[in-house]
Amino acid sequence: MRYLTIIITLAIATQAHAEPIDPTDIRVIDGDTIRVYHQQPNVRLVGFNPPETRNAACDAEAGLGAKATRRLRDLIRAGNLEFQYVRCSCPSGTEGTVSCNYGRDCGTLRSNGRDVGAILIEEGLAVPFVCGAAVVPTLSEATEV
Repeated sequence: MRYLTIIITLAIATQAHAEPIDPTDIRVIDGDTIRVYHQQPNVRLVGFNPPETRNAACDAEAGLGAKATRRLRDLIRAGNLEFQYVRCSCPSGTEGTVSCNYGRDCGTLRSNGRDVGAILIEEGLAVPFVCGAAVVPTLSEATEV
């Protein structure tokens, strides 16, 4: 039931002010990080956490992380995307630094009207991500920048 609540929250929270974006304007870095409009900083997609690819604890995690990354690429290639920058939940003054999401901005991405994080969670390629003080916000905590 908790996952269903989080998935519904992901869907509702990203509907407000997301803007259409072309798939060619997004580069996938890993299962929860994208580069938007070919510019730094990268964007941490909020509300979910896929397995790691670069600093995986084991080969199995790296394999699952690669699968999540491929799935995110597939969702983006399919088009009909909407992207929105959101405020990170990092302590004041740390946004844009290594202390806040390794210098990444925060954002949401929808594919065909559905949050990509919710899709990855439903497919078993990610888990809901509840943030701490120095990491990304849940979608219900995120507000438009």
